[in-house]
Amino acid sequence: MKGLGEKIKKAREEWGLSQTDMAKAIPMNQSNYSKIERDIQEPSVEQLKQICLILKLDANYLLETDDFDGISENDVNLLKDIKNLISKYGK
Repeated sequence: MKGLGEKIKKAREEWGLSQTDMAKAIPMNQSNYSKIERDIQEPSVEQLKQICLILKLDANYLLETDDFDGISENDVNLLKDIKNLISKYGK
């Protein structure tokens, strides 16, 4: 199963965008964006929303996982935030 960062990187490359392009569009600095793709840093809910809009990705696809045993508290909080965001703005 691909991680969040790997899925984002693959989609970015398919669109022919650089990390700098993505960072400017989100907006955030390129160094922090790179950390998201390397699964070192988790995106904020707003950053994730922007990534999904830019790359035309479904947040459910990015967040799906088969392994809930190793899910961290931060992951649970991120999922709760995403659920709230989807409830607020719809699909």
